Amino acid sequence: MIKQALVIGALALGLAGCQSAPDSQAQIELQGNWHVESAMGKPVIDYSPAQLNFEADGNLTGNNSCNNFFGQYSINGDQVKLMPAGNTMKACVEALMAQEQRVMQAMPEVTTAKMVQGKLELNNAAGKTVLVLSRI
Repeated sequence: MIKQALVIGALALGLAGCQSAPDSQAQIELQGNWHVESAMGKPVIDYSPAQLNFEADGNLTGNNSCNNFFGQYSINGDQVKLMPAGNTMKACVEALMAQEQRVMQAMPEVTTAKMVQGKLELNNAAGKTVLVLSRI
């Protein structure tokens, strides 16, 4: 009986040692193309080409609804920084121009990222989601 208790206790300790706490600093895989689903709390227009492309070398490119943009990004765990540097200056319909402004306004506000039900949520310092992306 004592031998069984020792074996069971040893097994319990061994299994407890195998468990790991969730890693809050797990690196989110950003690299690739992402469609913008919402910006600053408003969904994007269905026919919008808005997307962000995260390249392996830290370059950030994409389309902000009407125009193409470029810049840089950095990631460390769940900490993300988007640094748009410039964009083309084409005019398009008013609704897309307003959406474009929301996308460009949201990018520099991003401080953290998390995956929620297959979507990438990019949040500001207050924890508010400013961009929601889906992988293309």
